[in-house]
Amino acid sequence: MPITLEQLNRAPLAEATQILDGLYEHSPWIAEQALAQRPFASLAALKHAMVTVLNQAGREPQLALIRAHPELAGKAMVAKSLTAESTNEQTKAGLTNCTPEEFAHIQQLNAQYNAKFGFPFILAVRGPRGAGLNKREIIATFERRLGHPVDFERAECLRNIHRIAEIRLNDKFGFEPAVGNRVWDWHEDLARHSDPGFAEHGQLTVTYLTDAHRACAADIAARMRECGFDEVHIDAVGNVVGRYHAASEVGFAAGPPQGETSPPGGQRPAQRRSVGAMTLLTGSHYDTVRNGGKYDGRLGIFVPMACVQQLHAAGRRLPFAFEVVGFAEEEGQRYKATFLGSGALTGHFNPAWLDQQDAEGVSMRDAMRHAGLPATLEAIAALQRDPSKYLGFVEVHIEQGPVLNEMDLPLAVVTSINASVRYLCEAIGMASHAGTTPMDRRRDAASAVAELALYAEQRAAADGDSVATIGMLQVPGGSINVVPGRCLFSLDLRAPSNEQRDALERDILAQLRSICERRGIGLKTEETMRAAAAPSAPAWQARWEKAVAALGVPLHRMPSGAGHDAMKLHEVMPQAMLFVRGLNSGISHNPLESTTSDDMELGVNAFSHLLDQLATEHPN
Repeated sequence: MPITLEQLNRAPLAEATQILDGLYEHSPWIAEQALAQRPFASLAALKHAMVTVLNQAGREPQLALIRAHPELAGKAMVAKSLTAESTNEQTKAGLTNCTPEEFAHIQQLNAQYNAKFGFPFILAVRGPRGAGLNKREIIATFERRLGHPVDFERAECLRNIHRIAEIRLNDKFGFEPAVGNRVWDWHEDLARHSDPGFAEHGQLTVTYLTDAHRACAADIAARMRECGFDEVHIDAVGNVVGRYHAASEVGFAAGPPQGETSPPGGQRPAQRRSVGAMTLLTGSHYDTVRNGGKYDGRLGIFVPMACVQQLHAAGRRLPFAFEVVGFAEEEGQRYKATFLGSGALTGHFNPAWLDQQDAEGVSMRDAMRHAGLPATLEAIAALQRDPSKYLGFVEVHIEQGPVLNEMDLPLAVVTSINASVRYLCEAIGMASHAGTTPMDRRRDAASAVAELALYAEQRAAADGDSVATIGMLQVPGGSINVVPGRCLFSLDLRAPSNEQRDALERDILAQLRSICERRGIGLKTEETMRAAAAPSAPAWQARWEKAVAALGVPLHRMPSGAGHDAMKLHEVMPQAMLFVRGLNSGISHNPLESTTSDDMELGVNAFSHLLDQLATEHPN
């Protein structure tokens, strides 16, 4: 019979320690020390208590824990001396049924890994959904992680150990993140759509109004209807819009018409009445970068959809309407029209975008018409929302960075979306012979940019939360034996406030001019983008904080270095965001982007709590 949290909280220490035995391989001391923090309000609180104990234990106990784990498909498995938990996990992953070639390859990887790191490779083989990774995924992860630095890999092993413990704890308590699993499966299902040239290679790419993009929109719309949304449509720019009516907008009949079924409670939505109920707006984007991940943007669509599914199943209405939008475009991949989807809702669609052409010469206007959209400025202008009718905008998003992953925290409340500015630049020197031009006679354009890159790195680090990146650096027509005469490069500068960004920008541009003047280098700069900071509205940030605290997980606040649709909605209404932890160092815009169904479930629960708060604040 599964254990309950109440039993664990009441049990004497020895008995409670025994209950948690086996979570950490041959290391009962972790659970025992964590039990000093009882009573636990939730399983999430217990999980983090054990994380804290191990984090505070220091390097040697951590290494001892790592070394207590058996090798994957190693000697202990062959000798059948694994713990019951490890046997179950390796069996589910198929590691007890390797071909001779697979077994030999894994043994070789084990030897290489131990020789480099001095401890065994640890991987939560039951994976982010808990259902198990396959052998191909395990071997690919093994090969990739062999390239990590030692200290990073030690931390990665510990993170996987915590994931193993989380899954084992779920098993002990009979807990399955059923909602999180469902949301995880929705992401997997949607990822079957990908643009030509990428789909053939198993890569995910969905750009604006391609066939894959339109298939995604159709799937999201169909799933919204399945979840119980009252109205679902695809608007004039391709946004998928679902609306769940407020209680005051819905009349109820005694029973369904012939051939229809009732939701729980025997009531069904009937005639909608226009009574002016306020609306909560949420959502994110469903387009992707090229060869991107499955969760960037899409998590912010599916989490609130799961909340609507729960409301509909319970026959429950809120005192406000709930509008979920899958924004058609945020990434600016096919056309240079970033935030097109959310910008249409704020009245910031640029008419010049319709004449832009993609790499194949297809204009946005023609792409819209091909997709069955009206492609007129009148239809697009009609999408603009009246902010006076909206309570605000909230967005859930995968973090897209390493902070939560390194802190072993599942959620964070966003304090502000960073201000940013971007430049495309050209340094112009003099191409000359690499062998005959003395070092003190050179006008090396690439060296000037290299000097700037080091300065930008140091200057941004001095601010703490600022970041500066030279992401593109090119020597046109460069040759191995020629001093670079030209260097094209980009500048991406971001900071939590406009003032901090502007100071960073002034200092870096001043240094760039100084470097070029000293080196005799010409300079061209073109500003290509400037976005103001979007600080979270205090009341909405407080609601997210209350929701996270209610789950029993530590509250962490952080700025967002990435841009989000919330930046556009911030221009017309209050907004605030919730981050969900990513795996693999929080990497994003990359196929390795990932998160767990457990963390997704916490995201759904936090959103549901926020809805409950609003329902209390805005009663009928």
